[in-house]
Amino acid sequence: MLAPLLAQFAAVARLEHVTRAAAELAMPQPTLSRAVARVEQELGVALLAREGRTVRLTRGGRIFLAAVERALAEVERGAEAARAEADPVGGRVAFGFLHTMGTEAVPALLRGFRAEYPKVRFQLVQDYADSMLQRLREGELDLCVVSPRPDGPELTSRRLGEQRLRLVVPADHRLAGRQRVRLGEVAEDAFVTLEPGYGLRRITDALCAEAGFTPRVSFEGEEAETLRGLVAAGLGVAVLPPATAPRPDVAELQLSSPGARREIALAWVTGRALTPPAEAFRTYVLSARDRLPLHS
Repeated sequence: MLAPLLAQFAAVARLEHVTRAAAELAMPQPTLSRAVARVEQELGVALLAREGRTVRLTRGGRIFLAAVERALAEVERGAEAARAEADPVGGRVAFGFLHTMGTEAVPALLRGFRAEYPKVRFQLVQDYADSMLQRLREGELDLCVVSPRPDGPELTSRRLGEQRLRLVVPADHRLAGRQRVRLGEVAEDAFVTLEPGYGLRRITDALCAEAGFTPRVSFEGEEAETLRGLVAAGLGVAVLPPATAPRPDVAELQLSSPGARREIALAWVTGRALTPPAEAFRTYVLSARDRLPLHS
């Protein structure tokens, strides 16, 4: 209840004159007098001593004014920060993306966008899809790149592309010389996978179920390149998107299942207005989707 009255009290206290304060605030003097009186009533403390047309602060008024000035200064700093966030030239974009997109695709997008908007700042978040979508709903993120494409009317998404998934095996694996395999051929092998909750883990589990088995998981991780390293060490096989660069210690084999692919999408909250820099970045990403290095 006090918040709308604080600036009015501070103006009277600073000028020590109700009439001049009313003129500065462009409000009628009686209205301002009533506002200050209401502050005193809410606090139960006399803040001003009236001396004709002028006023002076009481001891309680000086104590309260110091707190009011700190509060108003903090509000002003917050307002300036909020305006800076939305600055179309130098504002900030909170952007989330999958770990597997951070090696090449996202850097390519950021490089292209910054060529047009060099002063825009980014808060970059790498996480799994479910976590990013929750942060998107809560307003922590403006945009995120996820897979699979989210369902539900509260989120809007646009397809960026598709990746064909590979069966990754050690270089000395019995199937390493093959180009194309059925997933059922490794039903007895140990698997290294992403943790539950990751979109790629759900796809892996679904592909194994389609092939008639439940994978025997030996290691769970949070990042695809770590899993590729575990495969290279002979600790299992994995279903992963294509590597950005070939590795001599693993073989990446095509999977015969038509479902061995994942759709990549850009998502945002339906109906929530984006700041100008976030809107500009969304427009750029959608315009550049055909040039994304997905190595499908």
